[in-house]
Amino acid sequence: MPGFAPARYAYLGPEGTFCESALRSLPAADRAEHLPCVSVSDALDAVRRGDAGGAVVPLENSVEGSVAETLDELATGEPLQIVREVVLAVNFALMVRAGTSRDAIATVTTMPHAEAQVRGWLRRELPAARFVPAASTADGARAVAAGAADAAVAAPIAAERYRLEVLADGIADTASAVTRFVVVTRPGPPAPPSGADRTTVMAFIRDDHPGALLELLTEFAVRGVNLTRIESRPTGVGLGRYYISIDAEGHVTHARVAEALAALRRECADVRFLGSYPRADGVAPTERPGTTDLDFSDAHAWVRRLQDGEHS
Repeated sequence: MPGFAPARYAYLGPEGTFCESALRSLPAADRAEHLPCVSVSDALDAVRRGDAGGAVVPLENSVEGSVAETLDELATGEPLQIVREVVLAVNFALMVRAGTSRDAIATVTTMPHAEAQVRGWLRRELPAARFVPAASTADGARAVAAGAADAAVAAPIAAERYRLEVLADGIADTASAVTRFVVVTRPGPPAPPSGADRTTVMAFIRDDHPGALLELLTEFAVRGVNLTRIESRPTGVGLGRYYISIDAEGHVTHARVAEALAALRRECADVRFLGSYPRADGVAPTERPGTTDLDFSDAHAWVRRLQDGEHS
């Protein structure tokens, strides 16, 4: 959405989460009100209710994969639209109340997605500590400040917000880990193509049969559309019933992408379009011969000539 700048952003809170850091990286964030929410669902529902113009939520991590709650929330309920993505380097720190020694740590808290990224470090450095799941990394830091846990794994900014002491920094098992966040709004016309775009859809397979997934993938492959992420998630209505979450290179206004989506619409029980938006990494798709917009328009023009009786 060109020039779109919500007056209020919801985000996965409380203050001090990586999600807040992603929000603050947006150009218009310093002029907007920030609304911390207790969960991804709550942040997205704030947009659905009109309590916020946009929400910033985590979508996937380079180590742990996609955030299931975000995918499922975007696949169901009142439709929403992704208008932007933010890729943030993840730096985890171990933080405690002032005066707490490493030997005194019996419990460590953070959100499960974060714990999976520091699990090796915790096993090596704090083998006797018990993991206590939290709703978010900052919520874990807040719990430590309140005395409900001995240590938290969170972003360094959380230590400042909750007056905690950092015992160890840079504790992630994979030093180059990044998390991809998305900015979500109510549906509207997508921004014009930037030249380096991504399109996200959820495809609900009509019936379970041999080759069902291959049929969907073929619609993209034969049109030269590269997929950057694909995974299946249960619909919740029974075993064996799944929807497919897909990120594709390109914009819905590109002929190859539009035709692939039209084919999915014909074949699937439902297709939820979640938006075409600029890629954070700025990587432009490679157009194979025969897949440019001009190639598609020329091919359609040729068919129209055949329909009119011309055979040249």
